[in-house]
Order: sequence, then structure tokens, then C-alpha cells
Amino acid sequence: MVIKVFLASSSGSTAIKKKQQDVLGFLEALKVEYAPLDIACNVDNRTWMRENVPVEKKPTNGIPLPPQIFNEESYCGDYETFFDAKEDNSVYAFLGLPPPPGSKKATAEEVAQEEDEEAKGEDDQAVSEDEEEALEVTEDEEEEVAEVGESEEEEDE
Repeated sequence: MVIKVFLASSSGSTAIKKKQQDVLGFLEALKVEYAPLDIACNVDNRTWMRENVPVEKKPTNGIPLPPQIFNEESYCGDYETFFDAKEDNSVYAFLGLPPPPGSKKATAEEVAQEEDEEAKGEDDQAVSEDEEEALEVTEDEEEEVAEVGESEEEEDE
């Protein structure tokens, strides 16, 4: 999965430039694979971005400003939602990516998965112990039946 970041390479707004740099810098720091797509020089990129930003996420003038972030074809959000995800330490969820191995969320998921596996193992062992007890009872019953059968044979003689 490649994250698509729609940018404007020649923006007159320093605010947009800073937001774009913030997004790209953070993705690089996380070593997330992304593709910067320029909307200033490429009309196809601009058209695709404008058509694929959900209507409820577009500003009042109807033209979304960069940076806009997508996971393949799926819309993730704009700078504000990215910033909120960054503040909440939920960037991977925002991007629709699994957390990297060793991260706190990944560790929590791994621990939960291990606990599930251990619980299943304990269930298996409990069943095995029950089965063992049932087998022991069956063996004891067989011995009793054999003893009863022998004593009846002795009485018949």
C-alpha cells in the first residue's frame, strides 16, 4: 500500500508549504512509503484529487487545498485530520496501515494475541485432563467388571 500525498510544488502560501513539509517529514521519520503527487504541475493529479476528496470534507469554496492524503484510492484526510492523528499517536490507523512491529499498539495487539493462544492452549489441556480422568475411570470399571466376572466364574465351579 502506497500512501499518496497531494502537494503543490509552487504554492505562494507559506502555511501550505509548512503543512506539506510537516506531513512529508513525519512520514519519512516513520519510514512510511509514500508518493508525493504534484497538483501544481500535473492537471491529472489535481483533477483526481479534487474528484476523490469526499464532499463533506471539501471546504466551502469546494476546492480542497494541499496536502491531501490517500491510501491508494481511499481518502485518509487533510492536514488538520493528519495533525489530530499525530497528536493522538494514531497516524498508522489514520493512514489505514498496520502498526509496525515493536510499537506500543503492535505490542499490545501481540500480547492480546498471545493471551488468546495461551487461553486456547489451557482449554486444550483442560479437555485433555478431563479425557484422562474419563479414561482412568473406564480402566477402573473394566478391572471391576473383570474381577466380578472372575468371581462369578469361581462361584459357578
